Amino acid sequence: MIKYHPTDEMLAAHAVGELAASMSIAVSAHCEMCEQCTKKLAKFTEQAAQLAFDAPVPHGENAVASSVNTQEEPLDMNAMFGNMLADIMSDEMVPKTLITPTPKAEISVCGETYSLPIALRRYHQLGWSSIGTISRARLPLNEGDTRASLLHIGMNGSVPSHTHKGTELTLLLGGHFEDEHDTYVPGDFIMLDASNHHTPQTHDGCLCYTVSDAPLHFTKGVSQLLNAVGRVIY
Repeated sequence: MIKYHPTDEMLAAHAVGELAASMSIAVSAHCEMCEQCTKKLAKFTEQAAQLAFDAPVPHGENAVASSVNTQEEPLDMNAMFGNMLADIMSDEMVPKTLITPTPKAEISVCGETYSLPIALRRYHQLGWSSIGTISRARLPLNEGDTRASLLHIGMNGSVPSHTHKGTELTLLLGGHFEDEHDTYVPGDFIMLDASNHHTPQTHDGCLCYTVSDAPLHFTKGVSQLLNAVGRVIY
């Protein structure tokens, strides 16, 4: 059972398009695996749509003057948007032959194959960098210091003991891993910061989607090796 979820604030921000692409992908992928958050997101989306349609439409001086001069009624923007939405949702607008399901996408890494959620399917042909049992494929999102990646840890592999200089999101997509705090399953949405310290390890191998805004800070082991691991992960 999924135990870790995005906050309500994050779901609400996603509903109105306020999240960065890297985090929006994470929330979308999580909701695909989590019925609980799918229902919450639907409510936030409905609330945002209602607020948008209920908001008063401002009319500038020029619009008022034009209306008086031409003796026309001001546009009913709510009605206009309502009609537009009805047209978009109408079955007659899109031929049935053009409605096709999103094709499945799988990736193979280190002999393991995983299915990707819809939000990540366009990224099934990324280049991988590896060191030991850890492999990383970075997404080309161009968000400054924020890096979004697919991270794979092979069977019986682990990430050295570390904390975080910034924030890190880990969304488990396939397989399982555990640390000093818990055992994680596909769909778990794990947010960590400098107050967290852990040593992730997996027996069956796992694939994660990660978003981080600073390198990891390793706390044990040979520093030169850990720096190499840090470059691969971040």
